Amino acid sequence: MLAKQPELPASARWHLIGHLQSNKVRKVLPTVEAIHSVDSLNLAQDIHRIAGEMGLFPKVYLEVNVAAESSKFGFQPAKLEEKLEQLMALDRLEIQGLMCVPPINREPEDSRKYFGALRELRDRLAQRAGSPFLGLSMGMSGDYTVAVEEGATLVRVGSAIFGGR
Repeated sequence: MLAKQPELPASARWHLIGHLQSNKVRKVLPTVEAIHSVDSLNLAQDIHRIAGEMGLFPKVYLEVNVAAESSKFGFQPAKLEEKLEQLMALDRLEIQGLMCVPPINREPEDSRKYFGALRELRDRLAQRAGSPFLGLSMGMSGDYTVAVEEGATLVRVGSAIFGGR
């Protein structure tokens, strides 16, 4: 991402999707509009601390591992509920909502249960926090229509636009 930014118009808005290592936060934070992959309390605390040093208030989405896949990052739903107060206390972070990447499925409809689970978790957390987490970052090129039906506010359709890698 950092290498591509100078090649595109300065007006482009960048969202980071994918695992963010703590040692990259300082480089990434001033260059993105939002981070969609805050996958642990420790990472959130690092972003909060560095944002304070830089005078920033980053927009973030909390990544949830809705299918409990060992190959993926993200909060387990119960752990996120357990850590909610600590996350909400990080006042430099603007928590926009939740994000998920369900298991790869041949049929878009097979992702519906994961998108629905994320929406229901978002609704429970918003009620507990007394603050709406409006955003749901979910759905990719192959299943975004189902994600939108389940309440997605942001979809990630890079391969539909740019083709495969």
